[in-house]
Amino acid sequence: MAFGYPGFDNLRTFEDFVVSYDSRTRTAHWVMEHLTPDRMVYSKEVDRKQCVFSEDQSIHPFFRSTNDDYKNSGFDRGHLAPAGNHRTSQNAIRQTFLLSNMSPQVGKMFNRGKWNELEKYVRSLARRNRNVYICTGPLYLPRKEADNRMYVKYQVIGQNHVAVPTHFFKVILIQNMSGDWFLDSYVLPNERIDDRVDLKSFRVSLESIERAAGFLIFEKIRERNVKLIEPKIK
Repeated sequence: MAFGYPGFDNLRTFEDFVVSYDSRTRTAHWVMEHLTPDRMVYSKEVDRKQCVFSEDQSIHPFFRSTNDDYKNSGFDRGHLAPAGNHRTSQNAIRQTFLLSNMSPQVGKMFNRGKWNELEKYVRSLARRNRNVYICTGPLYLPRKEADNRMYVKYQVIGQNHVAVPTHFFKVILIQNMSGDWFLDSYVLPNERIDDRVDLKSFRVSLESIERAAGFLIFEKIRERNVKLIEPKIK
């Protein structure tokens, strides 16, 4: 993929996206996608209803998540590479339902709310720009506790102890029809978010995501003239 990967740890390459899998958390480090206007023309042969959430058999049973892990957990099996981005073939959309592409997400008002709004925004960009590259992944951010110290704490679900991220990030690299490059970055908390909250309020700097995630994203863009769409300083 153009501009390089954030790393090469435990890579899984699928028809339309690439996953770096974290065996410890049973979810991804990151997922990378490349969208174009042509890829947004959906095949009439594709039927999402034929897709089922499935274990990724390429991952050792010790380290993979299962549907039972999510059952009665209160969390959705949240796509990192959304099914709606990959409807050019039945195989492409089917692969997005592998559990290696999932992470536990709050359902109502997040996965089915503000996060979905962000995914739709990405698709709108892909329809009207030459190239859109997306890097998506979980974050486990520290929080100050009552003793005034900072801790990283997160829930785990199921017998395989699938980690529940505290936040999710999405970094979007856009090349418009004139060939100019722009970069847009978001971090959303994995919690219910009021629909009235403006999506733009979750814009952050790329550096803040890289520092939190522990890897560089689209590192090679530093060699190009890229306009960063930064959050407004209040």
